Amino acid sequence: MTTITKTKPAAKLVIEDVAAQAKDHFEGIVKAGQEQAQKHFEQTVAATKEQVEKASAQLLKSYEEYSAFGKENVDALVKSGTIAVKGAEDINKELVAFAQASFDKSVATGRALLSAKSINEVVDLQNAYAKQSFDSMVSEATKLQELSVKVANEAFAPLTARMNALVEKFAKPLAA
Repeated sequence: MTTITKTKPAAKLVIEDVAAQAKDHFEGIVKAGQEQAQKHFEQTVAATKEQVEKASAQLLKSYEEYSAFGKENVDALVKSGTIAVKGAEDINKELVAFAQASFDKSVATGRALLSAKSINEVVDLQNAYAKQSFDSMVSEATKLQELSVKVANEAFAPLTARMNALVEKFAKPLAA
């Protein structure tokens, strides 16, 4: 018995080989493309992660700086308020002392007037009291004005320093 083997024609073999090679080549291209895309994706993720970390660190640093700056502002406000309250106490003490001294002078003048022996003596005592009262009032007003200016300058000093710091802080980025 004879067996007949069917042989594929040479053209068909060549086409199958070319198709197999093309398939292998295409699979290689797809695999290389996938590997390249994966590598590019990983690089993009890493770069994005790095930028996010930098931005987060910078944001946190800015937050800490502004938080500290805000705390310094509050401290300056408290210091300014404390100075103003102390100054108001000093001014009130001065006013009370002036009122007490004026009252004492009024009582002393009243007693002197009651013990006066003549109308001329009453007029002289009254004129002296009026002159002394006016001079005391002018002197006290000057003293209170100077004390008020001093207190105001001292109370605004911490706030002025913070305002200068604020201007300096925001002027740096503009100058750069």
